[in-house]
Amino acid sequence: MSTPPAPADPAYRRLSADARREQLIRAAQGLFAHHAPEDVSPEDVARAAGVSRPLVYRYFPGGKQQLYEAVLLDAAEELEGCFTEPRHGPLPERLARALDRYLAFVEDHAEGFTALLRGGGVAETSRTGAIVDRVRRAAADQIMAHMAVERPGPLLLMAVRTWISAVEAASLTWLDEGRRPGRAELRDWLVDHCSAVLAATARHDPQTAAALAAVGSPGPEGARRGEA
Repeated sequence: MSTPPAPADPAYRRLSADARREQLIRAAQGLFAHHAPEDVSPEDVARAAGVSRPLVYRYFPGGKQQLYEAVLLDAAEELEGCFTEPRHGPLPERLARALDRYLAFVEDHAEGFTALLRGGGVAETSRTGAIVDRVRRAAADQIMAHMAVERPGPLLLMAVRTWISAVEAASLTWLDEGRRPGRAELRDWLVDHCSAVLAATARHDPQTAAALAAVGSPGPEGARRGEA
């Protein structure tokens, strides 16, 4: 009786073009999550996916740069989804749930997140910068939607964008400090930070004051008394 042939390596099984591309993106995502872009090569991606180097270039002729941008686009969609939240209940509670998802992503993609936001790497281009800006705009748009504001004035827009920048800076510091304080404590601090920034803005901007009142966040006086 002849011996049946060994099963083919799962990595080399026949896949549709879309499925193969997705497989390579997932392999690259795992590498870029834990290594700076300059430390990852197409050969590394091929090994992680269990395929040949030429196959990587067949789907990504631009090599590492094209792979990195594909991974960034995938991550951008996930990060944008972090701020998608049912629009009911007090704003601080909504932000807390969104931040739980955001900080979980940061923790799971520590090296890649750090390299992405600090920039300066060999994979940084105007396109990668545009992808990062897309996430920031999407986060700001989601927060405005939670506040039921369709056309934010300059002060409210500055407040929200300033807070998003603070979230990014705090996340980087948190990673540098060995994830201290704990994730829940950082989340609560960031929620309080947002409440404080919006409350300060409300003292100068009637649009912000009205929006906060509508979504159940403390006004300027409440923020000074420590209500959140």
